[in-house]
Amino acid sequence: MTGTMVDRAARVARTLIMVGAMTAVSACTTQFRNHGYVPSEIELAQVQVGVDTRQSVRETIGTPTSGGVLNETGFYYVTSRFRHYAWLEPREISREVLAISFDDAGTVQNIERFGLEGGQVVALSRRVTDDNIRDTTFIRQLLGAIGNFDAGSLLAGDGG
Repeated sequence: MTGTMVDRAARVARTLIMVGAMTAVSACTTQFRNHGYVPSEIELAQVQVGVDTRQSVRETIGTPTSGGVLNETGFYYVTSRFRHYAWLEPREISREVLAISFDDAGTVQNIERFGLEGGQVVALSRRVTDDNIRDTTFIRQLLGAIGNFDAGSLLAGDGG
């Protein structure tokens, strides 16, 4: 082989090594993925407790992620953020739930924002018309049950 061919082969080998190293490094980069939708504080400021209705809330901030379990008592907007790192399983790093409850006439009664901090449900903000906060228990149960499921306890409890 001539000197020129050796130099060319060495450059190609260095280029391939650099491309391989860059690919390996970029594969280990932390990536974040967001799911769901929760309106911003600016959008939420347009919703007035005691004034707005289900329809006006839909028109102002959009259709909710889900509705109330019993008798359509509220709207729930949910967002989660997941971290992906290399080959590891994606991990949820934050979750936020915005709960808008309505009275019997369909008028906004409560607007509450909840999050998870260290696995515990935390009220981030609250705008209410009175002290009667009906959906707090449901939200706390919904968020509190996440990650606390143990299949072994179900199997051990069937007696078979």
